[in-house]
Amino acid sequence: MRKYAVLALTLLGLVAMLPAASAADPSGASNPATLEGVMSSINYIWVLICAFLVFFMQAGFAMVEAGMVRVKNVANVLMKNFMDFVMGTVVFLVIGYSLFMGTDIGGIVGDPTTAFLLVGDAYDVSTMLSWFFMLVFAATAVTIVSGAIAERPKFKTYLVYSAVVTAFIYPMYAHWVWGGGWLATSDLMVDLGGGYGALDFAGSGVVHALGGMLALAACVVIGPRIGRYTKDGKPLPIPGHNLTMVMLGGFILWFGWFGFNAGSTLNGNQLIIAKICVTTVIAAAGGALSALLISWKRAGAADLGLTVNGMLGGLVGITAGCAWVEPWAALLIGVVAGFIVCYGVWLMERKGVDDVVGAISVHGFNGLWGLIALGLFADGTYGVYTADGPLVTGLLYGNAGFLAVQLINAAVVAMWALGTGFALFYGLKRTVGIRVSPEEELQGLDISEHNVSAYPEMVTKELTMSKEGMQ
Repeated sequence: MRKYAVLALTLLGLVAMLPAASAADPSGASNPATLEGVMSSINYIWVLICAFLVFFMQAGFAMVEAGMVRVKNVANVLMKNFMDFVMGTVVFLVIGYSLFMGTDIGGIVGDPTTAFLLVGDAYDVSTMLSWFFMLVFAATAVTIVSGAIAERPKFKTYLVYSAVVTAFIYPMYAHWVWGGGWLATSDLMVDLGGGYGALDFAGSGVVHALGGMLALAACVVIGPRIGRYTKDGKPLPIPGHNLTMVMLGGFILWFGWFGFNAGSTLNGNQLIIAKICVTTVIAAAGGALSALLISWKRAGAADLGLTVNGMLGGLVGITAGCAWVEPWAALLIGVVAGFIVCYGVWLMERKGVDDVVGAISVHGFNGLWGLIALGLFADGTYGVYTADGPLVTGLLYGNAGFLAVQLINAAVVAMWALGTGFALFYGLKRTVGIRVSPEEELQGLDISEHNVSAYPEMVTKELTMSKEGMQ
């Protein structure tokens, strides 16, 4: 009974913190029946549709990860992809969004009471639209780690990780770039950049580099899977169970990315959405083709997994600059991204970092590349997030200062994600534990963590083969 009393008191305390009713507009009734009101409604519909596409990317991540693990761990990765969005939604409502986009406090963090539980002045359709769109981006960053550390982590520990990242690690850096923080608006960065600070149109850094560097920290702390390396450190392949799911997930992610990038205009009346879709699809194709040719030359056969990851790497690389670069630059960004994916995966493998899905290379390394590429190729035809802002130019168009700003931005996100990531995962390892026991890992996390199997008739056979392989 004591714990229920504590819970009740906590809830009463939260209720007491709620602000009084305000003049906010939770129904949208104040939208005028004018041309301006119609245009506003179009923007709302556009942003919501794009947010739905980004939400559906969770299914894409789930399919890619499920296809790349063994049958005994499929239900576990599906559950993680489902629950990191569930956990992220609640935590983003309570604290994450306020830190992300709230009233600025010294350029470092938003006021955590600004949009607490979306009450008071935040109980408004415009704030709720922003909250929902930003939520799906936050969830994307969180779920990147799931595939990298698949087949090893305790489920309860993964839930704690999801909460901490959504509550603090992601909102802090996102605020610095998108919420009026120091990377985007400080005098130092703006003067160096030639009229604007760090930019990231749709999240190469805010979402992907952050998630990918967290994945690197997680993989280092949790260690490789049993059987991934020989005693002398030679890597051994552990094939995923279903390439059909990998390809399906890749197509879902590619489709959802049009909402990810084009939706970041936050304005359905900006015709630059056509250019954004063009640069997005070109970079993805360039990344896929580059990875295909590189892997083909190395192994003598076209590698489906690396080709799909090359496509995803191209998407990550173009995400920061999709509105600010020309189509030829998008192709080059994608080609380089495919190179980064292949050699990044092989580098991690040689270094003993067991990344099941290649998330570190796809999201981490290519997220950093996307920030840098924007500093190189921004062509000066579009303003800072709107057509009316200062035109954005990179090194190739005479603005070396902006490249310097983007390099600083890339360094900051890498240090922030790695620093907080190592602190989080080492802390979890020393307290609640981060990895299941060897017996549970051999049995499979579907059974040990969820007492269920996605493929009941196949698990017994695979478990037998895994034990024989360890003898």
